[in-house]
Amino acid sequence: MSGMKCSTRAAIFVIFGALAFAANAPAQTGSIDFVARATPSGGLDEPVRGFPFYLLSKSFEDIGKEADATDPKPDMDAFIAKLDATYSPELKAWMKKNQWVSLAGEDFIHMLTPTDVLGVPEFRKAYMERNAGDQSADFPKPKVKASDQVKNPDKFDKLSADYIELVRRYIEQHPMSVDGIDLNLAEIDPGPKWQALQGKRMPEIRRRALNLAQSKYLVARAETNLQGEGFLRGIPSGTYWLSTLDVAASVGDARPVWDVPVTVRAGETASVALSNVNAVQTSHATP
Repeated sequence: MSGMKCSTRAAIFVIFGALAFAANAPAQTGSIDFVARATPSGGLDEPVRGFPFYLLSKSFEDIGKEADATDPKPDMDAFIAKLDATYSPELKAWMKKNQWVSLAGEDFIHMLTPTDVLGVPEFRKAYMERNAGDQSADFPKPKVKASDQVKNPDKFDKLSADYIELVRRYIEQHPMSVDGIDLNLAEIDPGPKWQALQGKRMPEIRRRALNLAQSKYLVARAETNLQGEGFLRGIPSGTYWLSTLDVAASVGDARPVWDVPVTVRAGETASVALSNVNAVQTSHATP
């Protein structure tokens, strides 16, 4: 009987000891307190109220790349090859070499070298149309005559080559003279067709990214209060991303989207301030 009492007491001591150890053991989770504020143009910063935020184990940007990788992209070389015969072989070769099909905008203009402008028939024609008719400028005037092409082809070829060289030097000395030639290329610009081809797959990519974010990579979710504050508790130690996915908050004319990294440490509370400064920056360049 006394042996049973001793065993019982020993068991009780073990249980209480285990409970005491558990109570004194360091916490394995942490917390996140965040506040989201946005500043509209010409205004003061305001809280982002009643807006959902998602804590992800992978940045939404990388989740988007993962979703994009699962769906084959349109083949630009194949797209270029299918352009009809109105596009010169030189223009198609330029597009393939540069992996660029849009013939509009500053990005396109800045890509062009004097060799490109004069070596691609469409570019040369557009450039000459923009510059040769300006009588007030010191643009080179051709000495070659159309009649020489039949009467004296050697002379015609030499004078033509000499003129092209003069124009090349002019472009090198006046790079701004290339500005605006995209206006003369608008009718043959295949860029809009390429963008439409790419755009067909974007809704599916977005749907897949949102699905991955809210299932495979979702750790927690919180909605901001009237002060723009949000709280996440019981988060295991690690690095996460506080994200609005691809949904923009709306504060006046401000439309911030956030995907901000945050590190959680056991027993600690990480504080995050979200503002226009750390909102996602997007790029608009189109090939």
